[in-house]
Amino acid sequence: MLTITDLKVAIDADAGLVRAIDGLSLCVERGETFALVGESGCGKSMTALALMRLLPDNSRVTDGRVEIEGQEALSLPESAMRRLRGGRVGMIFQEPATSLNPVMRVGDQIVEAIETHTALRGAPARAKAIEWLGRVGIPEPERRIDDYPFRMSGGQKQRVMIAIALAAEPAFLVADEPTTALDVVIQAQILELLKQLQREQGMGLLLITHDLAVVSGMAQQVALMYAGQIVEVASAREFFGEPKHPYARLLLQSLPQAHKRGSVLAAIAGSVPLLSQPFIGCRFAPRCDRAFDRCRSDPPVLLPVAPAPQPALRSREVRCWLHASASAAVAEVAAVAGADMGQAASVNAASAPQSALEVPPGDRLLLDVQRLSVRFPIRTGVFQRVTSHAVAVADVSLQIRRGETFALVGESGCGKTTLGKAIVQLLRGQARIEGRAMLDGQDLFGLHGEALQRARRSVQMIFQDPYASLNPRMRVFDLLEEGLLTLRPELDVAARHASLESLVDRVGLRREALQRYPHEFSGGQRQRIAIARALAVEPRLIVCDEPTSALDVSVQAQILNLLRQLQRELGLSYLFITHHLGVVEYMVDHVAVMHRGVIEETGPTAALLAHPREAYTRRLLAAVPRLVRF
Repeated sequence: MLTITDLKVAIDADAGLVRAIDGLSLCVERGETFALVGESGCGKSMTALALMRLLPDNSRVTDGRVEIEGQEALSLPESAMRRLRGGRVGMIFQEPATSLNPVMRVGDQIVEAIETHTALRGAPARAKAIEWLGRVGIPEPERRIDDYPFRMSGGQKQRVMIAIALAAEPAFLVADEPTTALDVVIQAQILELLKQLQREQGMGLLLITHDLAVVSGMAQQVALMYAGQIVEVASAREFFGEPKHPYARLLLQSLPQAHKRGSVLAAIAGSVPLLSQPFIGCRFAPRCDRAFDRCRSDPPVLLPVAPAPQPALRSREVRCWLHASASAAVAEVAAVAGADMGQAASVNAASAPQSALEVPPGDRLLLDVQRLSVRFPIRTGVFQRVTSHAVAVADVSLQIRRGETFALVGESGCGKTTLGKAIVQLLRGQARIEGRAMLDGQDLFGLHGEALQRARRSVQMIFQDPYASLNPRMRVFDLLEEGLLTLRPELDVAARHASLESLVDRVGLRREALQRYPHEFSGGQRQRIAIARALAVEPRLIVCDEPTSALDVSVQAQILNLLRQLQRELGLSYLFITHHLGVVEYMVDHVAVMHRGVIEETGPTAALLAHPREAYTRRLLAAVPRLVRF
């Protein structure tokens, strides 16, 4: 077993001592998948880092035990921990772009893990690395093994990270958002690979994710985390069939689905509280739609609840006064029925009625892409002469109307992001671009100087990797103000301050976040900063490259509600690059399926998803994980 008992982790931050993990206990058995879920900033990733003894310098374990197959890990000398880390326990990190060494070939990084933790050396180790690259879905592994990370897409880098973690065939695997950057086809392949390894080797898997559909199809046990504590532990059947904690119930209601199209998603109001503050009552009470007086005065403890109709493998536990003393709680809730509901509304979106979100796009054409092709030069020889070109996008045409959401879906490396970057004019000087991109009748590829700068205000981009796209040496305020200074010079200091404070409010961050650096935020919080930066200059078209892939389901609902609200108010158009077909079903008007640089099929969302014509589209849809309702 891998057992964590009463783990507590503290962080020395500018705001004071942050209790990132406060008394966490869980147990992962060999051969099982244990899912740890919860909102960004709740402590999931910090749990993984504490388990692996990879905490940042300003963090420390203040209490608790971590036992791996009976061996206490926190007290081991570092030399022994290095043998355990990567050998008996592997880890897939959340952000592959910053986890891979940029100056080492990907093959060398896999070989390093193999030679450190197995008996293989030299050519056999390289052969094993090639085998793992193939198993995780990297095409042409014999050739790609000598590539550097920058030559790979975000999804391909994530697959390399998975290959490194699995190369030594560990007994336990800690997977921190292992499929976040992957398209649904490769995600299905990776999840099936993990299941296969569990069957063959009895590998235990601690799965940290915000994708509840993946959890429902993979996990035997689920622990829901909030503000540094576990608030519910149950079997997957119990958790998805009958969630007990109000937070669990609201999370499941936040999922975007086709039948919710045109309505406001039930996002949970507010955000995870600051963990540097003292807590008096329940940490979820300010956001809970069923809170009563005791919730605000006494902290609940994690206690067993009555068993569900289906027997669980282990006891079910909930940290909630509603279930700690059922009769007393029901009586108290009944006495204050409805009184507290207004203090913590479960929907955090526009005040518009539910039906007001479904506003059909206008007839005016905003963007007309005509036969766009993108070719990257291939350089060879000592003098790096261009000898040929690699085709990334081939003869693509599409049209986006004002106020419309147009989606591009497809596997990693198919050209989706390249197409988006070409439209935003980020590939000038890097690639040969042919064709036209007409924005309100102006060809973006023919603009230069001031005309190009004006066009940049009209077209912005939300990048796939929120950390790599933010300057780590700049505070959030400076990151957001940079765009205003360049593209909206007419605003004075006071107007810029007011605009940025309003922006962080709208994307669900506190105003004090403006004075912090990107590394001080969770992955989901950094994505909200990236969204705020794109919105700052009030564009007409936003290219959204996986804008919700790093977000948990509640924050995803807030962001989708925000994007729909802004679309109604400002007439914004979105080019949505995504692999999340639940999001496509919920908010996209037209969808195009890309494969190997070309568009295989395009059409209205409902029609294309219900009746795909192409074999590739059918294969793509078959790989989509769906929430299993037990």
